[in-house]
Amino acid sequence: KALNSQMLKSLTFKPIFLNLTTTKLFPFSKFNSRYSSTTSQQNQFTVSYLVTNFGFSSETATKASKRFHFDTSEKPDSVIAIFRNYGFSDSQINNLVRQAPNILKCDPHKRVLPKFQFLLSKGASDSEIVEIVSRSPRILYSSLENSIIPTFELVRRFLPSNEKVIERILQCKFFFGHYPVIKNVKLLLDDGVTDSNIRHLLLKRPSILLSYDMRSALDMVKEMGFNDPSNVNFCIALLAKRAMSKSRWDAKVVVFKRWGWSDEMVLQAFRKRPLCMLSSPEKINKVMRFWVNELGWNSSALVKRPDIFSYSLENRIIPRACVVSYLISKGLIENNVEVSTPFAVNEKVFLEKYVQSFKEERHDLLKLYQEKMDHKKIKENDDASGSY
Repeated sequence: KALNSQMLKSLTFKPIFLNLTTTKLFPFSKFNSRYSSTTSQQNQFTVSYLVTNFGFSSETATKASKRFHFDTSEKPDSVIAIFRNYGFSDSQINNLVRQAPNILKCDPHKRVLPKFQFLLSKGASDSEIVEIVSRSPRILYSSLENSIIPTFELVRRFLPSNEKVIERILQCKFFFGHYPVIKNVKLLLDDGVTDSNIRHLLLKRPSILLSYDMRSALDMVKEMGFNDPSNVNFCIALLAKRAMSKSRWDAKVVVFKRWGWSDEMVLQAFRKRPLCMLSSPEKINKVMRFWVNELGWNSSALVKRPDIFSYSLENRIIPRACVVSYLISKGLIENNVEVSTPFAVNEKVFLEKYVQSFKEERHDLLKLYQEKMDHKKIKENDDASGSY
């Protein structure tokens, strides 16, 4: 991908037209404010270039020219040539120029190419580079030595390969150019969060490392009763608290309380299984409705087994509930046992303990269980066929 000056000059620059009459510019770096001495001719050339090649309105181009300018097309043409050489489409280039217009005045061999070449050296493909830059042009303004390389190498510490790091970068739109990544990882380590837990955060939700209030999030999780940062539940609780807004969290609490839980019961369930708060209000409501209205069981039983809210209603909860209800109705298990227990074990254990162990009823139980599972499959097939 090395492009020398002669090669750049030989590449034909095609204008990219897009109606940007109402477009606002959102540059990501501080510009030099020395345009007070800029000649009107330089500004006019910049305005003409943006209008002719990118379809900027005169007003928008004039505003841009007050922040940056160039008096020849050599640099902007060379920048565009490099983007095209890496496979950026006209619309993607236009979007980059719209978001980061002063990239057109940089030296592409110093500002752009080294970053592309670094990503290539770490296993990124051309198309992945296009996606990374298109999602967040901020990377074009980030320092390779002071930001991009240190961030990449730090994240690589927790993941098994460069390819996995690239995957995380692609998943997280603003991964580069946010200094909190390095700061937050150090904060997590200093607080006793293990490498394996940081890896879990990176794999589940890498954007959590972009938080500007990580300190307060860590303190909040500790106040809720998660006192061991080395425990995976600490990590999941942190993820749950950072993954949703306060209003979203409160909406879920309201649903739980609608079914008889208190604030303390919600907190108790969260301490036991933080993942329960990652279920949607709709999912929580469906599980509660089935548990209380259709099965007639007490909602408080789920405080001790909040992981149930993470299970599939059709694949797990309903088929197993039918088996447990049958056993209770026949007096084969006590009605006052922890009815939530059968839902927590894997399928092999469930079948052995709640189906196969009852020799006389084994056939009926297995038939009942399979009917519910088959009903689930039939419903899935109906849903699929109805989508055409």
